[in-house]
Amino acid sequence: MKRILWTLSSVLAALGIAAAMLISLNLRGEEPLPATETLQSTPALVQRGEYLARVGNCMACHTTPGGAPFAGGRGIETPFGVVHSSNLTPDRAQGIGSWTSAEFWRAMHHGRSKDGRLLVPAFPYPNYTQVTPEDSDAIFAYLQSLPPAADANRAHALRFPYNTQAALAVWRALFFAPGAPAAEPTQTAEYNRGAYLVNGLGHCTACHTPRNALGATSDAKAFTGGLIPVQNWYAPALNAAHEAGVKEWRTDDVVALLKTGVAPQGSVLGPMAEVVFRSTQYLSNADARAMAVYLQALPQQDRKAPATAAPPPASAMARGGKVYEQQCAQCHGDRGQGEPGAFPALAGNRAVTLADPTNLVRVVLQGGYLPATAGNPRPHGMPPFQQTLSDEEVAAVTTFVRNSWGNQAPGVGTIEVYRARERRGM
Repeated sequence: MKRILWTLSSVLAALGIAAAMLISLNLRGEEPLPATETLQSTPALVQRGEYLARVGNCMACHTTPGGAPFAGGRGIETPFGVVHSSNLTPDRAQGIGSWTSAEFWRAMHHGRSKDGRLLVPAFPYPNYTQVTPEDSDAIFAYLQSLPPAADANRAHALRFPYNTQAALAVWRALFFAPGAPAAEPTQTAEYNRGAYLVNGLGHCTACHTPRNALGATSDAKAFTGGLIPVQNWYAPALNAAHEAGVKEWRTDDVVALLKTGVAPQGSVLGPMAEVVFRSTQYLSNADARAMAVYLQALPQQDRKAPATAAPPPASAMARGGKVYEQQCAQCHGDRGQGEPGAFPALAGNRAVTLADPTNLVRVVLQGGYLPATAGNPRPHGMPPFQQTLSDEEVAAVTTFVRNSWGNQAPGVGTIEVYRARERRGM
């Protein structure tokens, strides 16, 4: 009996120590909040907050199509269930009208809501923790200036145990620590500004970094590319010339891509088109250049030798060539050369020969549309072929363009096309 009691007490003691450590890790860096509001809003602060909210692309998640701006309710699919964005308008019952700027800062910096609940990291507070209190205050002032919307917040539809505060506490203990922007003393002010924007409000690593089984990213793999489960697109590596690296580009061309969606070396499609449309086209010239400078300075990953793959079957190439001639050549050219300023070249296009063909298949299925920006107000687009081409035809034509005019990449199978359709209900 004594041995049983001793074992039980040891287990309880171990559980108590583990719980204490978990609580401590989840409270690190937090301080008591001021009892009253201390922020004095001004028109200049609100204007700056509007700019910063655009840099962070906050509206994209916190606005439903046709809904009131920032009124929340958008369902965001994750591997763990659906997360619904919250109402950020100053409505006191449903929004953040009863919040203080300090409580908003705690949400941004620590991922904790007004009532102390831990927030789901679909809200990218692992990036926003880098945002300064001053910038957080400006965003808060802007949100408080908006018309209140009484749209009710929708409960998340996460599976057990991901819908529990205990699971979130464990996740945070393993993968999150509050941070702050740290300037590199050996770098220029422009570089450090770019690092702040890219890693903080811009939260670029949230998409361009692979995630583990629990949805966490690693600094060691930052910018190396990853599949975006929410949208079923591949976010290419930003530190690899054969994917989306821009180290060898002219800085002005990187700025052009961020501000207009178009550069001599390529253009943006898919989720990045929405980012440019809603966010980066509004960057100041100085901030766009700072981001470009930082992205060009990323340490480049060594390119591994491409895996040896058997040439695609002649039948697939022949069928793909026929589809290309009928559906694609009019815009992209007989030799995949494209038309400068209108239709992108497919020959030598690194987006076409990515190891993961997801993006190419997605573009063929749902079309490709550049963002309408001040610098490119009437962009050309590509129509969708999801109702026109069968899975076999899509697989054949994508295989064809990946292996023609000097391109070389593994062929695309019908199962990959099927998965692309199935994931989006197409």
